[in-house]
Amino acid sequence: MNKDQEHNFLELLEEHQNIVHKVCRLYTNDYDAHNDLFQEITIQLWKAYPKFRGDAKFSTWMYRIGLNTAITLYRKSKRRVTTQDFDAVQFKIKAEDYDDTEEEQLKLLYSAVKQLNDIEKALVLLYLEDKNYREISETMGISEVNARVKMNRVKTKLRTILNP
Repeated sequence: MNKDQEHNFLELLEEHQNIVHKVCRLYTNDYDAHNDLFQEITIQLWKAYPKFRGDAKFSTWMYRIGLNTAITLYRKSKRRVTTQDFDAVQFKIKAEDYDDTEEEQLKLLYSAVKQLNDIEKALVLLYLEDKNYREISETMGISEVNARVKMNRVKTKLRTILNP
């Protein structure tokens, strides 16, 4: 990779790094795992960048690399011992007038999403990022119709998890 390509890559990575953080948050449970996955995704993006032709938007390509890396590592990590979820243990001082309804709903949603399989998590992440079905299908490497069908099934599954 020449200096211009390296500079372009670093600018694009810095501009779109929130994509990688969102993927990491969905597939990890603690700070160290998040950082490890962020580093691994960055390495995979770096390795793949010379092949990036610009046929898709950079963000779509980045989601694809990030999700594929996370899913691959997630499947490998299923054989490991699970640890206490860092987000489950929180110490807060609440003001009397603080309304945590929205925060609690987000926690419930993330908890439900974490119960989904790796492909379903990826679909939800892209859907919550307001990606249209064309972008989701490009990122996931599936047809647009398949993306819609899978998303409808995931919505039903989430409803069941959230309202047993």
